[in-house]
Amino acid sequence: NEALCNIHFPNDMIAMQRARERMKFEELFYIQMQILRQMKRREQNEGFTMPIVGKYFNTFYKTCLPFELTNAQKRVIREIQSDIKSGKQMNRLLQGDVGSGKTMVALLTALLAIDNGYQVCIMAPTEILANQHYESITQLLSPLNSSPNNLIASSPKVALLTGSTTAKQRQPIHEGLLNGEINLLIGTHALIEDTVQFANLGLCIIDEQHRFGVKQRSALMEKGEMVHVLVMSATPIPRTLAIILYGDLDISIIDELPKGRQKIDTYSVSSAKRGSMFDYIRKHLDAGYQAYIVCPLVEESEMMQGIMSAEEYYKKAQLPFKGYTLDLLHGKMTPKKKDEVMVKFKDGETQLLISTVVIEVGVDVPNAVIMVVENAERFGLSQLHQLRGRVGRGQAKSSCILVTDAKGDEAKARMRIMCETTDGFKIADEDLRLRGPGDFFGTKQHGLPKLKIADILTDTKILTQTQQLAMNIMENDPQFQKAGYSQIGRMVARKINALQAMNTANTI
Repeated sequence: NEALCNIHFPNDMIAMQRARERMKFEELFYIQMQILRQMKRREQNEGFTMPIVGKYFNTFYKTCLPFELTNAQKRVIREIQSDIKSGKQMNRLLQGDVGSGKTMVALLTALLAIDNGYQVCIMAPTEILANQHYESITQLLSPLNSSPNNLIASSPKVALLTGSTTAKQRQPIHEGLLNGEINLLIGTHALIEDTVQFANLGLCIIDEQHRFGVKQRSALMEKGEMVHVLVMSATPIPRTLAIILYGDLDISIIDELPKGRQKIDTYSVSSAKRGSMFDYIRKHLDAGYQAYIVCPLVEESEMMQGIMSAEEYYKKAQLPFKGYTLDLLHGKMTPKKKDEVMVKFKDGETQLLISTVVIEVGVDVPNAVIMVVENAERFGLSQLHQLRGRVGRGQAKSSCILVTDAKGDEAKARMRIMCETTDGFKIADEDLRLRGPGDFFGTKQHGLPKLKIADILTDTKILTQTQQLAMNIMENDPQFQKAGYSQIGRMVARKINALQAMNTANTI
């Protein structure tokens, strides 16, 4: 009551400041309590014990790795091994920058589970990404078929299940899952259909997890009993924000890029340089390479004058790129049409792809060496970094061109950051500082609590204090039975129920 009075009608500035701190403390304290309560419940969940490091993992690790693992990848694999050997359910978030090697860590984790007699599934948000995982993983595993000393008769059996999989193709997949012949199933939302049943599911891997809702993740985990869970994200998240968003997960970070990974040169130019930019693109197309041009809008908008849409850009690009093969990709297309466009680009039939941010995540075309982002000031830094990560995936030198006519100091600062660094975690920190947590993921990122008075950027000291207090309470009285704690317990339960309801409603 004292804080409420003094925040509205303070006696002096000191009283107002104390009231603000009191209200911030309570707001952040209950978030920490929610997180720790969920962690405690998870720690009580038993999981399949996977103590064996067997023939698949060892043979692949010793003879089939196409490159030496980074120290960060090795550290993360040790963390995962510790989890799955503990007898407790693993619930781990794997964060890694674009190109840091998360897929390799996921594959090695899958091999550990398969060595212990369990099945594994990998769920991706799009058919494009699911197909890419399937192709890359089957290719990586193919050398196991000719392993030295005949240690392995054949590689693990991998299957792909997406919305495009026909009824005829699904039948043997369903049978193979039920009889245990299929070791690893890769797919999209199709994996959570009722008809998909496993003989012995032990590990779920969810890629780009923030693109799935809570219901979808839960439906996949319910395909087995107490399965281990590894969720992956290519969006670097500042540690402060990760505490709030993923406090109920153990967090592993791959903060090192593999040797030989190409550095992408980034330039910021005005629209007046567009003619020279087109010359630069044509030069690379003539050399046999491919390029992207990304626009912020699908179609023209009266509300946003001076911003060229992808559809308008595609029409106008026909003249300067006459004689070249162009295609258009945006989110309003049907999934089938989007996949057709991407397959043509991936196969090299399309030289220049004009798109919206639908290509932000999971598109792997090593022959694409130029990324142009029009009206770059309209995008967040982390989003620009994700777009930049679509090039530089092959051996050729790659570049990213940010086109903007914005004159403001903040816009200039943001472009300068993009040109100066390719470190996704530095960029994420700066993005959070400039835009604040509400806009970090865009306008509708689920799972991020709406703070009324606290600010996780400037109130880190209070955040740390509330975390320590919450840990002390959960350590000494996790059931809230001591005098004075019962009201806290009721408030925490109420807030957890409200948060779960919000996350369920915000499935993507």
